Parts: sequence; structure tokens; C-alpha cells
Amino acid sequence: MKQFIQAGDYQAAYTAVGNGKPLILLHGFFGNSSTLSQLAENLQSKFQCFSLELLGFGDSAKPKINYLIDDQVDFVKGFAEALNLNDFYLVGYSYGAWVASAYAIRYQSTLKSLGLIAPAGIRDDSFAGNYDHLKPLLWKTKLVDLTITLYKPFAYLRGDKSGYKKIAQARHALMTQPAAAAMLKSRLNPEDAVDTVEKDIYKIALKTIVIAAENDSTIPHWHSETYAGKIPHTEFQVIADADHDFVETHAKEISIFLHNFLMKSALEQTMTPHD
Repeated sequence: MKQFIQAGDYQAAYTAVGNGKPLILLHGFFGNSSTLSQLAENLQSKFQCFSLELLGFGDSAKPKINYLIDDQVDFVKGFAEALNLNDFYLVGYSYGAWVASAYAIRYQSTLKSLGLIAPAGIRDDSFAGNYDHLKPLLWKTKLVDLTITLYKPFAYLRGDKSGYKKIAQARHALMTQPAAAAMLKSRLNPEDAVDTVEKDIYKIALKTIVIAAENDSTIPHWHSETYAGKIPHTEFQVIADADHDFVETHAKEISIFLHNFLMKSALEQTMTPHD
């Protein structure tokens, strides 16, 4: 069941399951609290999992701002403080992993350890132009919705049901998630990379796990390798035959990696230097 709490200046929507050590989960681009529901279900026996809907996504507040990563970091900080969470685990997926790493750079003293799943947030000039075809989906006219509706039977006849669904879902997300719309409008050119984290992630001293999809067609594999190479204390895992949607298709495998890593991290933190 979705819950709401005042997180600093804004209302935050989230779900919570499980008992044990607090763990905040951050979804990806076009996502919401349900994106990582399978991970939360698999981890709830050992962790109290808070699936937060980031600022401008889902049912969280949608202010008229630029939605920089620092805005999301402040939102996560306000959420943690509102729930009196200190010394918690933080796991993010894709865009959420970008937020999580930026949070760790600023507030790592509040964290136990960090999990990054197919993390975005590394400057990549090859992204320029890759998403221009989606920009008409930003047009606030019923003509776009009519065109998508008329395209549906042709897509199904061509055997492109999944392609149609992706377009329809992207349209819905861009009309209801201003953070996603802001990214597509003004954050995809090389000169817009004002808050990528590749220059600062070396500062993260936390135990960190990076989990990559072997065949990721959305976030290039080398982005995950950059995180794993620059964060000093990192465990790097790659899930074979997986694409960017592997938080759904390979949730069990990801959950096992996360569970083992987080439990090991917790055990190491309880040991004294004499152990």
C-alpha cells in the first residue's frame, strides 16, 4: 500500500515492506515505486525496504523545477530524515543509481553501504541525438495520442506489440512525470552534462556493489565498469543474457547478489579490529 510523508519541502510517495535493517530503493527513468517491487519482496525477510518515488515521478510532488540530480539528492535526504532513518542501505537502479551515487558522495556518513544496478550518471557524448525520436511525445496535443492509438493495430499486425507498448508507456510517463520530461527536453546534449558523477565517485569510501546487465542496450556496459573501477571498495557482478529491464526479468539473481553483499557488509561492520 502506498504511503505519503512530507520530505523537506515536498510530499514523498513510497511503499514499505519487510522488517529488519532499513533499505531505501530508488527506481529508474520512467519508473515508480513498483519498478523494484520484486527486489523488495525478495529482500523483505532481512530488510525493511522503502521504495521511494523520486521527485517528479509517480505520486511524489511535481514542482516546477529543473530536476537536477542535486534536487533528487535533497529529496532523498529529506525522506530519510522524515522517517528518522540514519545509517541505512541505499540501492538504486539506472537513473536511481545515479541519484544514489550522488547521495553517497554528499552524505555517505549516513549510509551503511551502496548498491548500484545498471547505473546511469556517467558522461557519454554518444547519447546526443539518440532520443530525439521521442521528443514529439512531449507535445501537449491530442493529435499525438490519436496517432499512437491509430498506430496500435498496425504495430500488432507487424508483430511489434512490445514496440507499441514502449511508445504508449513513454507517452504516458512524459505527460505525468515532469522529471522525465525535463531530462528529455534539456539534458541529453554533451554540454548538458552538468551533474554527471564520474569525476567524484572516487570519493565514495563505502562498500559498494555494482550489478550490470551483460547485454544492456540502454546504459552501455562501460558505464558500470567506470563505477566499479573508480569506487575503491567495489564488488562487480554481471548478469549474463540480460538487458536493461533485468530488474524484472532477472530479479531473483539480482536479489541474491544484493542480499549476500548487504549481509556480508553488515557482518563486517559489526566485527571489531581484533576479530
